[in-house]
Amino acid sequence: MTPNEFAILVVEKLQHAGFDALWAGGCVRDWLLNREPKDYDVATSARPEQIRELFGQRRTLPIGAAFGVVTVLGGKSAGQIEVATFRRDGGYSDGRRPDSVEFSDAQEDALRRDFTINGMFYDPISRTVMDYVGGEADLKSGLIRAIGDPHARIAEDKLRMLRGVRFAAKFDFEVEAETWAAIKLHAAEIRIVSPERIGAEVSRMLTDKNRSSAARRLLESQLLNEILPDGWCGTDSWPEARWEIRFTELERLESHDLESAVYVLLRDYFDGDVGEEEAAMDGAMEDKAKELQLAWRLANEQRDRISWIGNHWQTLLTADSQAWSKIQPLLICEPVAMALDAATAISGGTAGIDYCRERLTWPQDQLDPLPLLSGQDLIELKIERGPRFKQLLAAVRARQLDGELTSKVEAVEFVRKMLKV
Repeated sequence: MTPNEFAILVVEKLQHAGFDALWAGGCVRDWLLNREPKDYDVATSARPEQIRELFGQRRTLPIGAAFGVVTVLGGKSAGQIEVATFRRDGGYSDGRRPDSVEFSDAQEDALRRDFTINGMFYDPISRTVMDYVGGEADLKSGLIRAIGDPHARIAEDKLRMLRGVRFAAKFDFEVEAETWAAIKLHAAEIRIVSPERIGAEVSRMLTDKNRSSAARRLLESQLLNEILPDGWCGTDSWPEARWEIRFTELERLESHDLESAVYVLLRDYFDGDVGEEEAAMDGAMEDKAKELQLAWRLANEQRDRISWIGNHWQTLLTADSQAWSKIQPLLICEPVAMALDAATAISGGTAGIDYCRERLTWPQDQLDPLPLLSGQDLIELKIERGPRFKQLLAAVRARQLDGELTSKVEAVEFVRKMLKV
């Protein structure tokens, strides 16, 4: 069973039991745009305990039951669906969740949602749309409009500002004037939202094909300045022309990796002051990545990849004119594909990048041949472990890669000569 078939089945079962049941929210929007929804949500007049009784205790999870939400589990291919009781929300004292909910009807449920294009319902059995908020008209006009008072919708959940920007970029829509004005007015309030939620929204924006548009809207709405780490200089510290270059580079970025997009967009912040010593810049790169990790709750692996891209992309630009022993260790590192994508987007492409991509097509044993000497070989030569031990192995490896040493015998002789120096 596909997720779509399961979503129809859930509605059908609820309706047959005498309840109102409809697809709700983003899946309706995507369906009307002829896009396959990533997931389906169902809104119903059934209460949480009735949903669980109908679908069974083993097939349901009451994780959000306090807010009227029960997760109904399908098979492996069907996925799962959140089934929520029609409700109206109480106040939002934390700027995220309602303090209380009151079960209601479909119209009240629509009025509590964020944007009109997300406030529609669809009956997949009768194939009819139920629209209490003007979502169909805004969908046809290409508008992101808050339901009701945009200031009130933002006050309820500050994250809606980032969501509005994301939807506008994703669908290439405009944000309705009053909604846009409210986002700009309240932009600084995004700081009360948790880093995890901010990071999740930014990740969705920067991994989407329209990420350049999303980044531009973040800047223009003043949200970008507010979601950057504390202590980073304001976005208005860079001239408009420089931002235009960054947006163009994002458009050229072919991959959909978050790490390469983050570095391309924010590399002025990562790179530090022009003229710094290389070692200092490396340290600054790592520090900046850690700061961004905290601000957006990035995973450690994402943080490290961003640092790696920043530290090595420029070396890849001129790889064809450098020693293979300097380039090969970079090409066998996991983030190299992201770094090459970032380097291509920034530079437009170089012979060095082409050289790296060609070398990456080599068989593994050619790209990364086994070392001529191992640590055990040095131990057998009566060499004690320590800094010198690592230096010898590195020196042998570099000369092996550059074709100066081609056998273990030659490598051993080279080490013996090094020890006599």
